[in-house]
Amino acid sequence: MKNQLCIATEVADALRKGGAVVALESTLITHGLPYPDNVTTAVAMEAAVRAGGAVPATIAILGGKITVGLTRGEIERLARRPAGSVRKCSRRDIPIAVARGEDAATTVAGTMIVAHAAGIRVFATGGIGGVHRGAPFDVSADLIELGRTPVAVVCAGAKAILDLPLTAEVLETQGVPIVGLGTDTLPAFYSRSCGLPVDVNVATPADAAAIVAAAGRLGAQHGVLIVAPVPAADELPAEKVESAIVQATAEATAQGVHGKRVTPFLLGRVAELTGGASRRANTALLINNANLAGQIAVALAGMK
Repeated sequence: MKNQLCIATEVADALRKGGAVVALESTLITHGLPYPDNVTTAVAMEAAVRAGGAVPATIAILGGKITVGLTRGEIERLARRPAGSVRKCSRRDIPIAVARGEDAATTVAGTMIVAHAAGIRVFATGGIGGVHRGAPFDVSADLIELGRTPVAVVCAGAKAILDLPLTAEVLETQGVPIVGLGTDTLPAFYSRSCGLPVDVNVATPADAAAIVAAAGRLGAQHGVLIVAPVPAADELPAEKVESAIVQATAEATAQGVHGKRVTPFLLGRVAELTGGASRRANTALLINNANLAGQIAVALAGMK
C-alpha cells in the first residue's frame, strides 16, 4: 500500500527525518459531528497535536487517492458533503473506495492501516469501536485491527454506547495491552471511568511511549491501546449518560437502524438527549487525546 499513498510534504519530511507524527481519522468530520463543528474540531485536534510537539496527519481517501495529511481546504470539503454521501471506510472498504475513485472517511481501523503503511506509529481518536450492546456477535473491526496492526491508539476508551465489559474481553483475546495514562481503570468515553481495570497505569506520555517502543523492539504485530479519561471539567455523570444511551438504543432498534448507521445515530441522539453536553465532552476528549498523542510521538521519536 505504501506506494499508493499521497503523503503531504510536511508529513513526509517529518517521517523521513524520524520526527514525531500523529495520525488522525476523518470519520469524525463526515459522520461524527455536524458542520461547522466538524471543521472546528478537526482543526483544533491538529493544533493540539502541534502543541504536543508533533506533526498532524489527518487521513482520508480523496477521489480514490489515499491521502495522509489533509489541507484545511480538503477538511472543509469533506465537512460540507451531504450526510451519507461519503463512504465510511474500514479495512474492507479501502479497495472499493480506491477502485471507484470515491471520497471516503477512514474509521479507527482504516486509519490504523494507512498510518502503519505510511510509517506513523501513533494515532489519536476519540473512542474506539467495540462490541454492540445486546449483539455480542457485532464486533467492530477496530478491535480486530488492534490485534493485527502495530500502531499505538490514544483514546478515551471505547464509545460509551457499546458493551464495555465485552469490548475489554475482545481486546484481551486479541492480545492488545490497555495502558492507562494517569488512570487505573478504563475510561467510559463521556465519563472518566467504567470501573474495569487497565493492564497498567503509567504516569506520563513518555512512560506510555516506552511501552510502545518495547512492543516495536519485540516485533509485536498488535497495537497498543493508550487510554486517557475525558478532562474532569467536561465529564458527564455516568447515570445521565446511561439513561440517554438506553433510550437512544431502544429508538435505533425500533427504527430498524443497523450496520454502519448505528454509531452515528446513537451519538447524535445521545447529544440531543443530553442537550449537547455529550458533544461538548466528545470535543474536549478529542482535543485532549490529540495533545497527549503528540507528546507520546515526540517521546517515541526520541527513543530511536
